[in-house]
Amino acid sequence: MTASNDSSGQEPGVQDASRRTRLAAERTWLAWWRTGLAATAGAIAIGRVLPSVTGGAHWPFRLLGLGYGALAIAVLIIGAVRQRHGAEALSRGGYDEMSFSLVAWLTGAAVALAAATLALVAVTV
Repeated sequence: MTASNDSSGQEPGVQDASRRTRLAAERTWLAWWRTGLAATAGAIAIGRVLPSVTGGAHWPFRLLGLGYGALAIAVLIIGAVRQRHGAEALSRGGYDEMSFSLVAWLTGAAVALAAATLALVAVTV
């Protein structure tokens, strides 16, 4: 379909920019989704696979696996909420900036889990 056949009333350049922005927002949501799936895989690997490899106590690895699982759930929920808020903002012609407190919380949780994992692996292997 060409821009001349479009009945949206927008100029072709404006409409193209809007489409690109919406597609970029969709790719961002998919990145949140991939991150959640990666954290889920990490939870399984750390909570179930790593204890059998190390032969040590299982509870610390299971605890870390639960932490990664909780992070995965948080990332998936936050990604869905961000997608909805972003789509609403785009419909209004605006932008929905992510709060710094959310960024700090997610970063802090991920850093804490990564540091605990490295410490546990260094001690048990």
